[in-house]
Amino acid sequence: MADSNFIDYVKILCRSGKGGAGSRHFHRAKYVPKGGPDGGDGGRGGNIVLKGNKNMWTLLPLKFRRHIFAGNGESGGAGRSFGKDGEDVTVEVPCGTVVFDAETGEYLCEVRYDGEEVPLLKGGRGGLGNWHFKSATNRTPRYAQPGEPCVEKSIILELKLLADVGLVGFPNAGKSTLLSALSAARPKIADYPFTTMEPQLGIVSYRDNRSFVMADIPGIIEGASEGKGLGLRFLRHIERNAVLLFMVPADAPDIVAEYEILLKELRQFNPQLVDKHRILAVSKSDMLDEELMEEIRATLPADIPNVFISSVTGQGLTELKDILWRAPDIVHRPLDGHHRVREEDEFVFTPEPVAADDEEAEDLQSINPDDWDAAYDWDEDIDTED
Repeated sequence: MADSNFIDYVKILCRSGKGGAGSRHFHRAKYVPKGGPDGGDGGRGGNIVLKGNKNMWTLLPLKFRRHIFAGNGESGGAGRSFGKDGEDVTVEVPCGTVVFDAETGEYLCEVRYDGEEVPLLKGGRGGLGNWHFKSATNRTPRYAQPGEPCVEKSIILELKLLADVGLVGFPNAGKSTLLSALSAARPKIADYPFTTMEPQLGIVSYRDNRSFVMADIPGIIEGASEGKGLGLRFLRHIERNAVLLFMVPADAPDIVAEYEILLKELRQFNPQLVDKHRILAVSKSDMLDEELMEEIRATLPADIPNVFISSVTGQGLTELKDILWRAPDIVHRPLDGHHRVREEDEFVFTPEPVAADDEEAEDLQSINPDDWDAAYDWDEDIDTED
């Protein structure tokens, strides 16, 4: 198989930034007696965020990007100065990208809309400086909190194409020809099976400047749900299509039997696929006369709409677009619609205390501030690090 620009599966190691440590500095100046603690807080670590981009249709830009690391937070300084926050990393992905944990297979998140920002890994919080722990009974706290550690995770990005209409059919059913006839897409078309080696997207124009998205999925064969042919690799793209347009050529030995085989493969791959709105199109019908067309129509399933089309002569294409547009699951929206990020998806950093990383210190969360003098030996020399 030749190299392709369509990449729908990548594995990447991601690491958020670790938080900076708080400072244990004490103020010392000639004319300031008993300056006291003034160690600043550490900066938070950088986050890794995924952002949907409607202009991307493949994960190719991430194919050779094996590592994504966010910046670490800097340590706090003297004079209660805060450390600099680590640099965030925003990774743009196509709409319809699903993220899984590479080790456990656990579902992590998903990016569906253009401009949607989904948090992937959160950076560690910065540690508090020693001035936070000063009290009436503890004038010289010589400890500060360390920054929280980073989060490292190996992830799998899997693209599932988002389209209003998905074309489902055996090889050479005329899917690519139909897409080229209805849209500006130019998929490869030839008279041999498996001409289409990668999914193709096209925007179909409708009346009054309206439009919808159609996806040409590579041909499915019997046994695709078990790994035969190319169907298993691309069956997942059908999961994100609102309407499924089944295409069976008019010269097929048994049109109904081919339709049932396609339906069976979808059911075995994901039973929920058969619940989608379905339409049956008999392609290459320019070779049929009216009498034969009526005979075939009488044998077709009565539970789904059907239409006889010819992408070469244009027969039935207007009727097909009318049927597709009236489908209840077609999303009648602008293609460049923007989805606002939900508030619950945003990172919220709260200054919760974390344990100090000090050999002499105990867990700060378990010690009452009034007991700090008893928990630590304050007879040692005061730490005056700069």
